[in-house]
Amino acid sequence: MAKKIAVFASGNGSNFQVIAEQFKVELVFSDRRDAYVLERAQKLGVRAVTFELKEFETKAAYEKEIVQFLDKHDIDLICLAGYMKIVGPTLLAAYEGRMINIHPAYLPEFPGAHGISDAWQAGVDQSGVTVHWVDSGVDTGDIIQQMRVSRLASDTIEDFETRIHKAEYQLYPEVLDRLGVDRK
Repeated sequence: MAKKIAVFASGNGSNFQVIAEQFKVELVFSDRRDAYVLERAQKLGVRAVTFELKEFETKAAYEKEIVQFLDKHDIDLICLAGYMKIVGPTLLAAYEGRMINIHPAYLPEFPGAHGISDAWQAGVDQSGVTVHWVDSGVDTGDIIQQMRVSRLASDTIEDFETRIHKAEYQLYPEVLDRLGVDRK
């Protein structure tokens, strides 16, 4: 049976696009109405939905609405791809063991929202990307797969960031294949 996936993104959506070009994506969810990922979804013919937290009384009510929407579409796996909200207990409980995230650093080093710049500022000679299961912590879930990315002596932060993103575009599809998600 095919796994139905939803991709969550808050911004540009480049990882979403890589995924959607190779795999059947049931829907994309964004927490921001101005996120470019919504335009990408429209161009690729993928259903897009947006709920903003400020429209709800509580984060629990916000996540309950998301869960109800996902359940209507029989979503099997959530792929966080640049989703910049911390997943709360309501969504986590509903999709425990069925939610993965990509992080632009070689965890457990440099968790949080600024993995690339944190690695750069630390002066490390390599970092990488990590796909992991989502748990109640920030980038603390069990690691599924990682890929190292070297920082070259001649790199600017932009060079380093570009190579990190290229590694993400390679790693996420590899993980989805491992998890048995059907390709297009």
